[in-house]
Amino acid sequence: MHHFGLLAIPKNVGINIKDEYGKEKMLPETSTRVLEENRETKEKLSNISQTISEMAKSYNEAAVSEVKEDEIKKQEEKCLQTFIEELKNNLEGLEQNILYEDLYDSENIQKDIYMCLLENEIMTEKELLNILEKNNCYILNSDESKENINEDIRKAMKSINSAYRVSNLSFIWKKKLEENKKNVSKQLEGVSKVISDLANNISESEDSFLEEKEKIKILLKQKQIDIKDMQIYQEKTGRYKVKVYTGTCENEDGTNCYMKKIGQCIEKILRHQMILQNQECGLRQNKDSCMYSFISQDEFRLQVGIAKSTKKGSPISGDTSLQTKLEDGKVLLAISDGMGSGPEARKSSKIAIKMLERLLISGFEKENSIKLINSAIFSNTDEDMYATLDVEIFDLYAGNVEFIKNAACPTYIKRQGGVQMLKTESLPAGIINDIEISTYDKDLEDGDIFVICSDGVIDSNKEFLNKELWVKYLLEDIETEDVQKIADIIINEAIDYDYGQEKDDMTVVVAKVKKR
Repeated sequence: MHHFGLLAIPKNVGINIKDEYGKEKMLPETSTRVLEENRETKEKLSNISQTISEMAKSYNEAAVSEVKEDEIKKQEEKCLQTFIEELKNNLEGLEQNILYEDLYDSENIQKDIYMCLLENEIMTEKELLNILEKNNCYILNSDESKENINEDIRKAMKSINSAYRVSNLSFIWKKKLEENKKNVSKQLEGVSKVISDLANNISESEDSFLEEKEKIKILLKQKQIDIKDMQIYQEKTGRYKVKVYTGTCENEDGTNCYMKKIGQCIEKILRHQMILQNQECGLRQNKDSCMYSFISQDEFRLQVGIAKSTKKGSPISGDTSLQTKLEDGKVLLAISDGMGSGPEARKSSKIAIKMLERLLISGFEKENSIKLINSAIFSNTDEDMYATLDVEIFDLYAGNVEFIKNAACPTYIKRQGGVQMLKTESLPAGIINDIEISTYDKDLEDGDIFVICSDGVIDSNKEFLNKELWVKYLLEDIETEDVQKIADIIINEAIDYDYGQEKDDMTVVVAKVKKR
């Protein structure tokens, strides 16, 4: 009889909650307890968020205090004196050098050299000669002495650059410390916001859709299913997320599981097609309750194909790719290309990808996530680690896709035979602290094909002045719509352009959207 309970209800059901249950709403004692726990959790989260926010401000103020102009000027003066002392030490033994007296005795030349180094970080022969001429020091040479003079200049430049590195070392570390404090501040601000959002979501889930919750509870009661608690949340796009907590069923083989009946009742009241996103079985986990998480069914399907190739002679690819479903139902596709190849490149790209996945799943905003990833890589003082990030986030319910690109190759979009390229100009994550992120978004159309790839693919073809075009022209000619075949064709073509020997790691991810 339980299987036909839903069919016995008229199509346009009208349930009067007061008639069915008088003035008392269906909130069992266990549900009241859950709500009280939610309120306590909300207060704890709010307090934690405020504490972390205050910590972020403290770190930011500490960073600001490091960059007062008068302190920087004092530090620069100190560095200048250290530079002159180190330069004189380095010139010992070079008394016969043609530049010795000018570099050792002239304060103007020493200061001009230091200011040039502050701007350019390294002294070149051209710059050194310009500074000498500015101070009325000219080097006259004949063909016979030219080689000796060039050797003197090289030794002088070596002494200058070595002295600058020593003098500037403490200043560099001071700036590094200041940047790290700013990074910690940004990270704490991001964490504070995520925790605050969690607290707000608890409040919204308590107060939202009260009538719908009661109607769903009544339908489930008629099917002999008592629920302990329910949360209904609707995103801006209209997508519903529903969590239902019940007692355990009678056996573990699934024959008495409430999942299907709960889904039917939710669909009936919310008038949305729902799919089960997650389930926690109380019997299998030795708990006294089960959890069912439902989400509105997507309007589009996504097919994904991935093809990879490792640089010839390299033990492991420096590229890392990711395909995962986020908690809000969106699908994330990403490629990170670690600079270089082998284990070190793999390390930086894997850090970037894993951090991106964890941050987005935890509720961090996309732009903040990439900035935090950049900060983490930038702050690594043991070695230079750089990585590109190429991210696509598909909202298959709302019908749009977001692109987030950091120093990545173009995204190719094939629509109705034509191919469009989305490009960006920025440095890889880890090279600079204040990173620029390019973001785009597009509405999806039935049959759209999206292609992202790593540098190794683009750079394989040397025939085109604009290397990015060969993938565009290839996609225009490819007739198949099978995503795996498209990915394989692109990789094989790239290897052929490299004369059958992969000169770099290569990764291609192809995604196709289809209307349901």
